[in-house]
Amino acid sequence: MGLGLNGGGVGVAKFFYKQGAEVLVTDLKTEQQLEESVKQLKGLKIKFTLGKHEEADFITADLVIKNPDVPSTSPYLEIAKKNKVAIETDVTLFFKMSNAFIIGVTGTKGKSTTASLIYHILKTKSKRTFLAGNIGVSPLEILPLVKKGDKVVLELSSFELEDLKQSPDIAVVTNIMPDHLNRYGTMAEYIEAKKIIFKYQKSNNHLILNDDDETARAFADYAKSKIILYSIKTLETLKGKKQAIKLDNFKLFGEHNFSNLLAAIEVAKILKISPAIIEKSLKGFKGVPHRQEFIKEVRGVKYYNDTTATMPDAVIIAVHAFLDNFPDSRLILICGGQNKGLKYAEMTRIIKERVDEIVLLPGTASDDIRKGLGSYTRVHEVSSMQEAVKKSKEVANKGDVVILSPGAASFNLFKNEFDRGAQFVEAVKKMK
Repeated sequence: MGLGLNGGGVGVAKFFYKQGAEVLVTDLKTEQQLEESVKQLKGLKIKFTLGKHEEADFITADLVIKNPDVPSTSPYLEIAKKNKVAIETDVTLFFKMSNAFIIGVTGTKGKSTTASLIYHILKTKSKRTFLAGNIGVSPLEILPLVKKGDKVVLELSSFELEDLKQSPDIAVVTNIMPDHLNRYGTMAEYIEAKKIIFKYQKSNNHLILNDDDETARAFADYAKSKIILYSIKTLETLKGKKQAIKLDNFKLFGEHNFSNLLAAIEVAKILKISPAIIEKSLKGFKGVPHRQEFIKEVRGVKYYNDTTATMPDAVIIAVHAFLDNFPDSRLILICGGQNKGLKYAEMTRIIKERVDEIVLLPGTASDDIRKGLGSYTRVHEVSSMQEAVKKSKEVANKGDVVILSPGAASFNLFKNEFDRGAQFVEAVKKMK
């Protein structure tokens, strides 16, 4: 239920097909909208109900695998429950069926980078390490490969955590900021969903929390597991000559990325990975696509893709990080899109103070941004990504930095935030 466009639904369908199941894929999106995902299932004997759901499908099924994006309040799930049809997600099934040692990473921002860093460090020591979850790989895709005791790093969104009745052996929480309030309604509900990452942990499990984030730090009061706190305030000590782990090889910039690294190092320490292996692993880590990703320099202007910044706080972090790293550069920001029930006052204040030009994509969030900017005049409204890149090129001078950091959802113009990033990358790469 919910094929989606990020790869997870495709992985689930392939897994059950390989197990010999009769697979039906149903999604409210049309075949045209799901073209890329449907293409990946071509040649397999899989049935499709697209552009709608049929009640009968939820009555006759033996098992419904719910895409995490599907809210638990869906009337079709209610039909399944009334007919005693089992409902699972790929994540809940992985926890039930796998004998792996699971490291789960959640947080509003930074979870993809942190999960990837943990995987990268662990993989340097052992090939029996896997990465899956919200990062675009269904855990069921790796399930046939995973043996008892293998390390599996799972990036877990709040949506994926909602249905879990188990928690990882090591849980990491990077931060908690306002997000997805169009689904949860209140911050309290969103926070409760995040708490599930440690809710079912035992006393011998570990919970790693960001001490610089008030909400994440407070999770320690509710946990039964061993608590480890990390803080960016310790960074200078880590960089010192006497420190066992040298961070000179770390290529990413911005305090938030060093915070992500500190979380990964804490996981490595629990698993007794030597400082030498940690240092070695950092040499080859280039970051995660779509997250402050350098694309190209054109006529002295650098272009970065930060499309996964889907909330105002993430844009604020990006603006500070880029200006700290490029203090002599003007900053051109491409942003805007659909509002997820978030507030834009602080983001617009930072834009007025620190951003030199803003290129605004259409959407309800863009309307809020435009209103909040008031008398700020350097706003260029566009209707497509191609137009946004063209306009940014026009207003940029040699030495400037252009970043796509939207601070909003993408569904009014794009298939998802990755499609938005891909269109930006394609347009930039065509520039001369």
